[in-house]
Amino acid sequence: MIAIVNYGLGNLTSIQNMFKRLGIEAVITSDFETIKAASKLLLPGVGHFKKGMDNLKESGLQDLLNEEVLVKKKPILGICLGAQLMTSHSEEGDVDGLNWVSADTIRFRTESVPGLKVPHMGWSDISTKDQNPLWNALPAEPRFYHVHTFHFKIKDESATSATTHYGYDFVCAFHKDNIYGTQFHPEKSHKFGMKVFENFAKL
Repeated sequence: MIAIVNYGLGNLTSIQNMFKRLGIEAVITSDFETIKAASKLLLPGVGHFKKGMDNLKESGLQDLLNEEVLVKKKPILGICLGAQLMTSHSEEGDVDGLNWVSADTIRFRTESVPGLKVPHMGWSDISTKDQNPLWNALPAEPRFYHVHTFHFKIKDESATSATTHYGYDFVCAFHKDNIYGTQFHPEKSHKFGMKVFENFAKL
């Protein structure tokens, strides 16, 4: 069973519905015992970084997730804001994150690309950079749907899993041990996103 962690921000139902289409059990929950019993976790998110961290801390979910992910090594997939929260720090609110991955979350550098509009919204091809099992048997020329103003700035290059281009190349997915993160939205990415979710469920 996959626990979709509900901390008050995110496209929870659309994620759950895609798992249902795949015949995979996934529950939306903030219940500690359900999260502990899950075989895998998914941390979604749409919204402001500081609000996300505040919600995780105030609910007690931050300590629980640290135990499940860092100590018990349970596989977890972060999506969009959920993945950004796994980084060390964000320019959005100037606040520290979970610090699971050596990376920061930064705003698009529009000053370096005149006319670049943010947020980055729409479909973009990705270029995979490692043997991440989430990429297994992806359809040809994988494309994923993005909606974001901030993106990862990876410090540990070994964690870079995929890049894409919007004004300039940036990291759109990372992988470190049992921790997976995507800036794009698999739940909005049709057959490409379905394959990513299917592969995650097989971990």
